[in-house]
Amino acid sequence: MASIEKHLLVAAIDFGTTYSGYAFSFLHDYQRDPLKISANNWTAGSGGLISLKTSTCVLFKPNGDFHSFGFEAEDKYSDLSLDREQEGWYYFRRFKMKLYENKCLNRSFKIEDDQGHTMAAIKVFTAVIKYLKDQMLTSCKNQMTDIKATDILWVLTVPAIWSDASKQFMREAAEAAGIQGNHLLIALEPEAASMYCKYLPLERKGEGGLKTFTAGSKYLVLDAGGGTIDITVHEVQRDGSLKEIHKANGGDWGGTKVDHAFQVLLSGIIGNGAFHSFMEKNKADMVEFFRDFEVKKRTIKPNASSDEKVTFKVPSTMNDACKDENSNDIATIVKSKQHFKGNLSVVGDKLRVSGDRAKELFKDPVKHIVAHLKKLLDEPSARGVKSILMVGGFSESLVLQDAIKKGFPNLRMIVPQDAGLAVLKGAVIFGHEPRAITSRVCKYTYGVNCTKIFDAEKHDPSHRYTTSDGQVRCRNIFDIHVRIGDCVDIGQPQTVKSYRPTNPDQTAMSFEVYVSTETDPDYVTDPGCTKIGIFKIAMPDTSKGLKRSVSVQMTFSNAELEVEAADKDTGEKVTAAFDFL
Repeated sequence: MASIEKHLLVAAIDFGTTYSGYAFSFLHDYQRDPLKISANNWTAGSGGLISLKTSTCVLFKPNGDFHSFGFEAEDKYSDLSLDREQEGWYYFRRFKMKLYENKCLNRSFKIEDDQGHTMAAIKVFTAVIKYLKDQMLTSCKNQMTDIKATDILWVLTVPAIWSDASKQFMREAAEAAGIQGNHLLIALEPEAASMYCKYLPLERKGEGGLKTFTAGSKYLVLDAGGGTIDITVHEVQRDGSLKEIHKANGGDWGGTKVDHAFQVLLSGIIGNGAFHSFMEKNKADMVEFFRDFEVKKRTIKPNASSDEKVTFKVPSTMNDACKDENSNDIATIVKSKQHFKGNLSVVGDKLRVSGDRAKELFKDPVKHIVAHLKKLLDEPSARGVKSILMVGGFSESLVLQDAIKKGFPNLRMIVPQDAGLAVLKGAVIFGHEPRAITSRVCKYTYGVNCTKIFDAEKHDPSHRYTTSDGQVRCRNIFDIHVRIGDCVDIGQPQTVKSYRPTNPDQTAMSFEVYVSTETDPDYVTDPGCTKIGIFKIAMPDTSKGLKRSVSVQMTFSNAELEVEAADKDTGEKVTAAFDFL
């Protein structure tokens, strides 16, 4: 856990599915104006694209050494492909979601690159964080030359719906990248965005003009990124701090689903084989084609007339792949198929898609988001919500904005001008105000696997066993520490539980940590229960044998779960740490 004391500089890294970046602010600037935050300008070599974030792509040399990140990695990989020299290089793009998809995450987990080669995920994530960290240090040293590592508090953003294992994985990657653990905070993305919007004038004043959200205001934060949709509901407290009033939730319905729908459309035109061949053999054209799509998809309108078209330049290599597979070019195929009539056409090297058909690319993710929000806003805990605050890159989509507006006509929809940067800038503010989120709603029931003396009236006989000294006990008991839906104060220990060793010579106690989607699970083997990690408590003094006990309490400190333990006899704190990997 990072120290809560004030730091001279707060630096944030937003490691996104599609785009990533960093930002920072000095303490003296924050005290004058919390929104005075410095971010980097990134330039894509081809196309002249300038952005405050860069593409989440990383390139490694054939020997496994880091080469480049972002637009630079895309451009280098394109150049290698043009010269047919890409073989053996490792190129990873949009790999962040692998941490969400893998339900059995561990330190040896590997991910596949563009050519099917594998590399340890921890190495890939560490390289990206190190690159962004080094770039940030270079930027801020240009403003203040004598900055030291101990002056900096780092904030790393993660989706709120991520598991404890995923958060620990990101922490370990950051520490491997050279960030000291006691100078690092993990921030939840929608909370960071909420922190940023706390300072924006979003409510109308009685006499005209705008003001920030006032005490008692309840609003839903919809953080729509490339990979995940992260949702949380906040209430502004009297002191300006934020209280979470509904547990963080969401799903994998981000903007990359639109990209996938576009790929399905292209495959439907030229065939899966031809599309796969194009993707495999023409990396340079592939990078440029999808970079162009990333820009164009932001301009797709929800109510475009039938004669409005979105135009994409088709690489000649895609047309060649189509001819090899189908003995016809793309224009001929589009013209020959009745279901393309009126919504697709080809003019020269341009694929023209009607506004209606382009909007269809958003149908699946938008449908999921709206349905999920409707269900959430029906919950008693969401009563009184007056506004939906849309942040994240996908929130800039006019199609998604229109669907939210129509789906919730009685709620005010707010989209900050720089919605795509709200998480990054908010993470910087969070570093200056780590106590601003006062409480959260527990996403799961947390507890440990323990044994108790067998009680025939309470316990299932299938869990009964006899110890070596003749005790009849019950195993696999889910000993609850905090329940799903409980409001937990940040930094405050939860229920205190006592545990005793089962062996007089025991010098440590190991606990398996479980979560459940149920409120009152009885056994760790019940449906909905999942083992998420372990922690050990050192008990080096064995002089009292079995007459020893430790008190254990879980603490939700910012975005991470911690454990505190103490020897019941001496009051001495006992070392205990979670390991979710």
